[in-house]
Amino acid sequence: MQENEFKVFNLEMERISVFYGLFLIAWGVIISFVSQSDSITSYIPSFLGLPILLFGYLTLRFPEKKKIFMHIVVLLGIIIFLGGLDIFRNLSTLFDSFWADLSKLMLLITGLIFSYWNIKSFIFVRKNRNLEN
Repeated sequence: MQENEFKVFNLEMERISVFYGLFLIAWGVIISFVSQSDSITSYIPSFLGLPILLFGYLTLRFPEKKKIFMHIVVLLGIIIFLGGLDIFRNLSTLFDSFWADLSKLMLLITGLIFSYWNIKSFIFVRKNRNLEN
């Protein structure tokens, strides 16, 4: 890893991706358990977190493939953010389904922040690459 790398909370985005993936997996499992949901849709955060965890780990394991793996991760982050926008579909019934709407809100907020950090990281890398040339 390069010395001059974009960091959040003193962690590189690859590590943030692993932690975010773990968070999403845990969220889906915990919310499904707490809400006593029988629906597979309550595990959507876990389903989205699994590939983020996987590609974050692969980036750490195979740094020469970092560019492709992190582009996949940022695409998943944007999908998570867009999925969270579903919370605005029926504002009149907001939080009637408390746990589902809480999960959508979490996806919206964390997906936005995660995508923002990834984009900032890409911009940082691009600027540093241009300075080196």
